Amino acid sequence: MTIGSSPTRSTRPRCATTSPIWGWDEAWQRDYFDRHWDPAGTQIVTRDGHDIGVLKLEERTEATYIGLVEIRPDHQGGGIGGAIVRDVVDDAARRGRPVELDVLSVNTRAQALYRRLGFAEQYRHGDDDVKIRMRHDASAGATDPTAHSE
Repeated sequence: MTIGSSPTRSTRPRCATTSPIWGWDEAWQRDYFDRHWDPAGTQIVTRDGHDIGVLKLEERTEATYIGLVEIRPDHQGGGIGGAIVRDVVDDAARRGRPVELDVLSVNTRAQALYRRLGFAEQYRHGDDDVKIRMRHDASAGATDPTAHSE
């Protein structure tokens, strides 16, 4: 698995976790994507020469923020997402920085992964508290490489 340079343009497939919350309107999704697409900080995850996911990081004042980590469904469950998050946390810990991310409240699988990797819930936000802000403190150090991911 490698994480490569920023892509120039992409399309986002239908997401199983967002559809139950907001529904799916293809035209709205494409318009939203076109208006918000920013390749800065966005990296493509590849495996065996195939694009299998995306990672978006932001260095904010208070923390390194994981804005997006998505792995194609046919590559989920094999530890790729967990390995990516561990690498981000380990890099941030070496620099003395915490890591934060938001996860949808309906995405219990991702929440469990983040908790196993040492993240803790900070607060809920968004309409009907649909998002959960989670944080891994730099003082906690690097992640446990034996923690079961995904």
